[in-house]
Amino acid sequence: MNQRQLYITMFLLMALWLILQKDAWISPNKERKAQDSEQILLRKGPSVQDAIRNKSGKKYALGIALSGGGIKCLCHVGVLKAMEEEGLKPDVISGVSAGAVVGALYADGYSPDSILSIFKNIKYSDFFRLEMPDGGLFTLTGFKEFLDTILRAKTFEELKIPLRVVVTDIDAGKSVVFDRGPLVDALVATCSVPVLFSPYNIDGVNYVDGGVLQNLPASVIRTECKYLIGVSLGPLKADPYEKSIANVALRSYKFIFRSNANYDKGLCDMVIEPSAISKYNGGDVNRAHEIFNIGYQEAKKMLQLDKKR
Repeated sequence: MNQRQLYITMFLLMALWLILQKDAWISPNKERKAQDSEQILLRKGPSVQDAIRNKSGKKYALGIALSGGGIKCLCHVGVLKAMEEEGLKPDVISGVSAGAVVGALYADGYSPDSILSIFKNIKYSDFFRLEMPDGGLFTLTGFKEFLDTILRAKTFEELKIPLRVVVTDIDAGKSVVFDRGPLVDALVATCSVPVLFSPYNIDGVNYVDGGVLQNLPASVIRTECKYLIGVSLGPLKADPYEKSIANVALRSYKFIFRSNANYDKGLCDMVIEPSAISKYNGGDVNRAHEIFNIGYQEAKKMLQLDKKR
């Protein structure tokens, strides 16, 4: 690696590190104002209960699409908990990055409470190994070993609920959906954040985080579902900021990364995107229960609104 490549790598690493940090340049008052302007999205049409009673020739009555977001994925777990309390369980799941991991655990038969417990007791430092492989600073070897241990299903076909995992083919520059064959390989691939982690090779193809091109994989299952719920952990907001190299880089990255979910949000019958999740970052591992409760409370509210239609 020459000096120029080293500088570029270090700059990108800094940007990725900042993504995991809080938006410290936003004042508390402005943050609260942004949260108060929350937008609720419910598409016109039948309620989720009506869709379950009559799926009108669709393969599945209810589907759920789970976005990426690091430890913020526990918001997804809270949503699943709220859905179960309302007598709802998805017939098919799609996910990217950490959302795919939650989807896999749920499809494997783990309850929302069990998934929360797993994430709260993980030692995350064991996942990332500084091996300086080609194309990244760390490998996810430890993460793969963890998934191999905890997942009972070893293939997609063994899961209790059908699962679609979206990854990015970094060689061809396109999204790819895994829905059969080895499960853990697909999960590691979709969690391989570019630069931070080395691309994950499957059958000679290099894959990275599915959220690079599609952070809310609604389109993957839209045509199969009568009713589709999308859970997005990246509200696209033009929050106040201070003009600096780091902040401009971070702001640009967020806009690019999160805007790719706009199309898929429009495909959903219900979008659960709690504005309160904005004050957390993907590395807030000590705030797991708070994040879980945000998803739980937001889903409760949305499902109650849906009932009133």
